[in-house]
Amino acid sequence: MLDPIIAFFERVFTWIGHGIGLIIAWILWPFLAAGRWYRSKGFILKAVVGGLVLIVVVLYAMFLWRVLWIRNFNPDYVAAYSLEDTSTKAGDQPSIENSGATTRTCSRSVIVDVTADLIDFNVDQNSWISSTLLYKAGFFGLPWDATPFLDNKASFQRGVQQAVQRTSIELVDALGRVRGTSAVDKDLDRARGRLQYDLYTWYFSLTPFGPLTPTPSAYREGRDRLRAFNDRLESCTAVFDARADNLIRFVDRIASDIGSTSAALRDRSDISNAGWFDTRADNQYWFAYGQLYAYYGILTAAHADFGDVIKSRQLEDVWNTMEEQLRATLDLDPVIVSNGKEDGWIMPSHLATVGFYLLRVRSNLVEVRSILDR
Repeated sequence: MLDPIIAFFERVFTWIGHGIGLIIAWILWPFLAAGRWYRSKGFILKAVVGGLVLIVVVLYAMFLWRVLWIRNFNPDYVAAYSLEDTSTKAGDQPSIENSGATTRTCSRSVIVDVTADLIDFNVDQNSWISSTLLYKAGFFGLPWDATPFLDNKASFQRGVQQAVQRTSIELVDALGRVRGTSAVDKDLDRARGRLQYDLYTWYFSLTPFGPLTPTPSAYREGRDRLRAFNDRLESCTAVFDARADNLIRFVDRIASDIGSTSAALRDRSDISNAGWFDTRADNQYWFAYGQLYAYYGILTAAHADFGDVIKSRQLEDVWNTMEEQLRATLDLDPVIVSNGKEDGWIMPSHLATVGFYLLRVRSNLVEVRSILDR
């Protein structure tokens, strides 16, 4: 009685095995054909082709080494700034006994320090992935962003850079000027320009034809300009205007930035619920994750720079809650990002999860803004 059932399953597994064999043969066919062609050629051509193949293999090995993980990733990176020990705020001029005008020092902006360090984290402690030649070449012509692998780090870096770009704009337009009416700070203005640079620029371009400044070099210059501004702030030759209305504006801009990312997550969830097989979902997830990673440091730094305003408006509890929620987000670490149905149990929706954390933080920012505006 069981023989027909056994025979049926034998046929099923035979078909499956045959299908898998055809797929493997299809994948290997170009390499086998290339191997046959290579063996039929002369020594000189073999040496040239072999050398080129070796170069490609080495380049891809270096690419894999750079792209597979994020160096020096630390969800508790803000602890290194010891902000709980900060007694002076950005731009303060603490009195020093027997000091003269040439020895007086002011306080650095922690926002600027954290922003500069995030750039350093993105382009020096790690290789900037999005503008590398092999990343731009893709996987046999298919963009890496359209594949389920080797694009998570690039998306994370772009999320960090999004927060850095937003912060640099606010530093120029409001925080680094007196009531927005003084001249634009030259270091901050140059930093803003460099940090808005294209994410994907390599050393050379065909359209327009010619050499270009690569993306990492532009970002390094922006980092150096930020640090130059902070050095001048420390020597009392620059301005950091830590007023309540500037904090309101800064919080508003960050809330809008996070809101845009939340909308992008929502759009992706609406387009697809393919679960683990949605090859674009991981891009959105890691972009949001990188953005929150950066804003965790930047908003914690704002707590220090605007400490007097936050204390006088009795915002300590709300702000601390926001920082805790940002830190909790960084504990998310799915092995495979899934974009399934929100009520799914086999393939969950990680986009909905990170989107929930985004909206919690945005809600806190809106509450902060409301209290400041009273």
